[in-house]
Amino acid sequence: MKRIGNVYSKIYSMENLYKAHKKARKDKGYYKEVKMVDENPELYLSVIQYMLKNHTYEISLDDYTVQIINDKGKERELWKLPYFPHRIIQWAILLQIEDVFHKVFTDFTCASLKGRGIHYALKKTRDIVNNHTDESTYCLKMDVHHFYQNIDHEILKNMLRKKFKDKELLWLLDMIIDSRKPVGVPIGSYLSQYLANFYLSYFDHWLKEELGVKHVVRYMDDIVIFDSSKERLHEWFKKIEAYLRDNLKLEVKDNWQVFPINVRGVDFVGYRTFVGYTLLRKRTCKRFKKKMLIIKKHGRHVTYSDYCAFNSYMGWLKWCDSRRLRDKYWVPLLPDVNNYYFTHIKRRDRR
Repeated sequence: MKRIGNVYSKIYSMENLYKAHKKARKDKGYYKEVKMVDENPELYLSVIQYMLKNHTYEISLDDYTVQIINDKGKERELWKLPYFPHRIIQWAILLQIEDVFHKVFTDFTCASLKGRGIHYALKKTRDIVNNHTDESTYCLKMDVHHFYQNIDHEILKNMLRKKFKDKELLWLLDMIIDSRKPVGVPIGSYLSQYLANFYLSYFDHWLKEELGVKHVVRYMDDIVIFDSSKERLHEWFKKIEAYLRDNLKLEVKDNWQVFPINVRGVDFVGYRTFVGYTLLRKRTCKRFKKKMLIIKKHGRHVTYSDYCAFNSYMGWLKWCDSRRLRDKYWVPLLPDVNNYYFTHIKRRDRR
């Protein structure tokens, strides 16, 4: 296996740091720290270059700001880093090693990767269910218990050493990984998304190349595996559970299940996929109806929050069979939402 070297000096080149700042600041131009760097990018990026070049850059647990959010009924801890210098540095790293990660990922690896979000995973699932009907009678659905929080640092570091031989790069990556002790990588950190996917990348290859799984989609730690035999899926599950436990120190949640897809469809990445059609997930559908009724009560007094929610749900609806939902709940609100757009959003853009 060829290992990659001579990466670190490219990370702190001024050209790469300027690109990293441009990427990291996208949609964040109103941040105080972004404005600060924008006023004199040469000065601030030179400071970052000096820190990396002379190994004076440090990152610790104290650098993170922890925020608790409610994500679809689940409480999650978001660990945020200051824009300067940490987020710029993480972008600078990824600009140089992102392609290396992508070469390891399989075609069914989804989530937090460019062009491989929810809709990519949905398309893969639809293709299996509709075009491989005889081989996808049953589905094994499972996910990893507290995946991000339980990633083992030493295992992750050893995996990185299989791909990289640049000692300075490994020093930097080790320091970022160890900034959240004793185990786990922080949810909310841009680099963490790639490290988490990389942590399961060799497991993905094991599924295909050694276990013999033919149809599978993984969206971060959510996994769906399809086969014509219920017994084989149960056998595979036992081996998968053992692999994750013994090789990655991860545990599968107790809610794993094997079921026939023609009865209930595949509830995955926000949609329920059946042979020939796709529906919105039931709880998402309930939230959609509730929000549309609230907007309806506002009438012509639509708020910016209403406007954003209205368009966000349209993004969900257009990827599934939702004509009745749109006609009943979405279409009647179009005049008031369009009025808000032309009288507030469009007018502000013109100014």
